[in-house]
Amino acid sequence: MPGTAPEPFPKIELHVHLEGTVRPETLRTIAKRNDYALPDDLESLYRFRDFAHFIEVFVLTLGALQRYDDFRQIVVEYAEEARTHGCVYLEGIFAPRIVHGLDPDEVFSGYCDGAEEARELHGVEVRLTPDIPRDEYSLEDALATARYARKYRDQGVVGIGLGGAEAGFPPEPYAEAFALAREGGLASVPHAGETAGAESVRGALDALGADRIRHGIRSVEDPGLVAELAARGTVLDVCPFSNVRTGVVRSLEQHPLPQLVAAGVRCSISTDDPAMFDTDLTRDYDAAASLGVSPRAAYEAGLAGALCDDITRARLRQIGDSHDWGAR
Repeated sequence: MPGTAPEPFPKIELHVHLEGTVRPETLRTIAKRNDYALPDDLESLYRFRDFAHFIEVFVLTLGALQRYDDFRQIVVEYAEEARTHGCVYLEGIFAPRIVHGLDPDEVFSGYCDGAEEARELHGVEVRLTPDIPRDEYSLEDALATARYARKYRDQGVVGIGLGGAEAGFPPEPYAEAFALAREGGLASVPHAGETAGAESVRGALDALGADRIRHGIRSVEDPGLVAELAARGTVLDVCPFSNVRTGVVRSLEQHPLPQLVAAGVRCSISTDDPAMFDTDLTRDYDAAASLGVSPRAAYEAGLAGALCDDITRARLRQIGDSHDWGAR
């Protein structure tokens, strides 16, 4: 029909914090039913001074999510939003809340049941990766996270990550927790090379056996590491607008994504925390395209990095192969 918008091209998202997908009005509704106070100027808090300020606000909003229904709801609602942007597969990150007085089984089951419901209602395949906040969790807390992740492996949990404030908190102290997860058949997907340099990426690869690196953009500070990432075929989950909003890069034009791709590093494209960074999957894919990463290249990198079963991978491959990318 004349004037009808074209269908969005298919997208894969490998790096999105589910708590950071909740739009302010929904967050207020959830906070109210949990009798949790949020500041009236919530939206203004999303103008971040720096990465430390972002973490502060993230923790504040995280506290509003307290019950099984909260966790289930936000997975389903983000899958619905992502589907409007063409998303066919996503890997959601969530905080396991081991040290916050919540029942971890309620947290894990809420997210896992939400992932199943998202597939049934919206046709989006969702896999899950609990994240260990390195600036908050002891090794014992991290080991507990790995054990719970293993427990829910057959319900959509496919790996564990390492998040939180990266600078000053290297990955090496958490090696035992990641080894425990890998022994249980889970992948290693830590954040590295975002607010700390190439040495953080090196630690994630060597100490944590990283299967994929979340962010990893500061790998460009070490040409040898970049060459190794390319040779390994390691996928970096790049989130262009996130890096600008938190001040990790000064502007989109100065983003190192083109350098990484030119060196042969595979880079998937994601939103990170779309509600907090005023973005969505279309905007981040468009930003990547402006930096020289075509939609098909981004999809292929996402497919290469996806932690899914062979049947799902084959279906995602078929979706990519059957799409007319040249029509965009």
